Amino acid sequence: MVSVKLPPLNALRAFLVAARHQSFSRAAVELNVTHGAVSRQVRGLEEFLGVALFERQVRKVVLTADGQQLFAETNPAMEQIGAAARSLMVRAPTRAVRVNARPSFTVRWLIPRLPDFVAHHPGIEPQLFTTLLPPEKAPEPFDIAIRRGVKGWPSAVEAQPFFEDELVVVAAPSLLKTRPIADARALGQHALLVCKTRKEDWDDWKAHVGLPRLRPARRLQLDHSHIVLQAAVDGLGFAITAASLLGTDVAQGRLVCPLPDLRMPLPPMYYGCAPGVGRETRLFAEWLDQQAAG
Repeated sequence: MVSVKLPPLNALRAFLVAARHQSFSRAAVELNVTHGAVSRQVRGLEEFLGVALFERQVRKVVLTADGQQLFAETNPAMEQIGAAARSLMVRAPTRAVRVNARPSFTVRWLIPRLPDFVAHHPGIEPQLFTTLLPPEKAPEPFDIAIRRGVKGWPSAVEAQPFFEDELVVVAAPSLLKTRPIADARALGQHALLVCKTRKEDWDDWKAHVGLPRLRPARRLQLDHSHIVLQAAVDGLGFAITAASLLGTDVAQGRLVCPLPDLRMPLPPMYYGCAPGVGRETRLFAEWLDQQAAG
């Protein structure tokens, strides 16, 4: 039987996406790579086949006759491969990864990003368990835990840092519109929102910026950071929070950072995998690294 050398499948996939969009740039967005990476993959495929697949024009690419033939004959096959893979993944038993994290981190950072993990790993079910206890005292067994800093980890778990963080002051735009602040001292005219589980954050930040004796007009204490942030969105006062918990509130204008230069570094966020975990947990850990890098 004659062995036929197949083209590189990554290059073929890049070609098919680029051909469908008639654009290297839009293909790069769909594939989550750079424009140059798509261009190199297509160029490598052209060299492998010995024909030009695209006519490069200013700001666009057009399929050549050979490119049209390759697309017409290979795209259905690639779709069939994808359908076969999806069918097997649906029938495969669901694998779970048990994730242990604090409530506010879960609500504000983890859950908004989870659709991306589920989309890329449909056969893995993330199971979220929240607690204020450190991992070494977790009430349920976990595959991976996420915490700030290196304290409270079981001796058998090697914690890995995956992103830096810092404290920032935030408030609702409506609050600043009626009572703007020019510097940190002006916070003394306002209510400060205090998180019951992180009572020390305001005092640590005030010491960091050189105003340890600053006293607010009043203080309002709430249970968790995500509740504090909702109170800030509703204009009840100024909040101090880890930047990682802001989500889209600043980008979408629900909160602003009135003192952007007065930030205080926090211990990094860490994740740690329990001994003997399976591939699904390692994939989740890799995904955490990717999300932090992004």
